[in-house]
Amino acid sequence: MTFILRILLTAVVVVFLANFLPGVTVTGYFTAIVVALVLALLNLIVKPILVLLTLPVTIITLGLFLIVINAIIILLVDAFVDGFQVSGFWIAVLFSLLLSIIQSLFFSIAEKK
Repeated sequence: MTFILRILLTAVVVVFLANFLPGVTVTGYFTAIVVALVLALLNLIVKPILVLLTLPVTIITLGLFLIVINAIIILLVDAFVDGFQVSGFWIAVLFSLLLSIIQSLFFSIAEKK
């Protein structure tokens, strides 16, 4: 049940950020749910591989390269999901940072209840 709640909360955040950020568009709520599902799958499968492959760079940058990896994941979601568009790399970085911050707030509130 918590997985479904996390997907729905992520979809709400994606819709909010798409309305807030000028370079991000989502065509509808169903598309936002698909974006949340694809994002969860890519974070589960692709992100650990990218982190492992870029481990030396991540260590040298004291973990800041993980922001770049998150932006790459967002751009991959853009490539896989029709109806979701991110206009560039820096918008993807900003989107991923805001998504992570808002998700942590929502998930911590949802956990307490």
